[in-house]
Amino acid sequence: MCGKSIWAGPRWRIERPPGERSLTTTMALTLELTNVNAYYGESHILRNVSFTVEPGEVVCLMGRNGVGKTTTLKTLTGLLPVRSGTITFNGRDITHEKTDRRAKSGLAYVPQGREIIPHLTVRDNLLLGYWNRPVISGDVTEQDAFDEVYHLFPKLTQILNRPGGVLSGGEQQQLAIGRAILSRPTLLLLDEPTEGIQPSIVDQIEDVIIGFKQSRRFAILLVEQGLHFAARLAEKYVVMAKGAVMAAGKSDQLNADMVRQHLTV
Repeated sequence: MCGKSIWAGPRWRIERPPGERSLTTTMALTLELTNVNAYYGESHILRNVSFTVEPGEVVCLMGRNGVGKTTTLKTLTGLLPVRSGTITFNGRDITHEKTDRRAKSGLAYVPQGREIIPHLTVRDNLLLGYWNRPVISGDVTEQDAFDEVYHLFPKLTQILNRPGGVLSGGEQQQLAIGRAILSRPTLLLLDEPTEGIQPSIVDQIEDVIIGFKQSRRFAILLVEQGLHFAARLAEKYVVMAKGAVMAAGKSDQLNADMVRQHLTV
């Protein structure tokens, strides 16, 4: 039986019927943030941020500009230290782990701006992702791993020897996502992947995300301002305002109209 969403002042809360337990209490979580606080200098940016991501789930982290969405991703990757609270990834506390160890444990990050290495070729940029791939018995061959990326983003096969710095924004975004996929993540962090991208490539990126959503190979935490794009992908919304989580819930409980109210307030 599904719970129902109730307006509680500035926040939505999900009310569950008596006796119904949350799914997250009965299954292992890919990611769990508990009362995470983070600062830039003395500026308090994240305020007791708590939410979960289940295995294979697509979660859309939403909110207006400057509310802490990108900062949340930076704390997850270790680029910004956590002042208090905990981050648990695949059952392990990674709150104070170094960035490279988080990456090697299956946390892949496609940042806003892509951060392609400009003087390296497309092929070499992709290799950086592959070299971060964990060694697992029975894993696919290097050729098969690259072929998957080329199937998802055929354009890359035409520009393999081109320096990353001369690519268009759409080409860089395809490269950045491909590089992340090659690392064999269990959680893929995408920070506004459609920003500044031509519509045809936005559609292609959407198709790729839908494909992984259906295959359940890894979870995706997607930062996105475009509600129409998010609504086609989200299984759960987490809505932020002023550095705090103001609403969170499955898409059948916290629907797009409820999310829109927070984005327009």
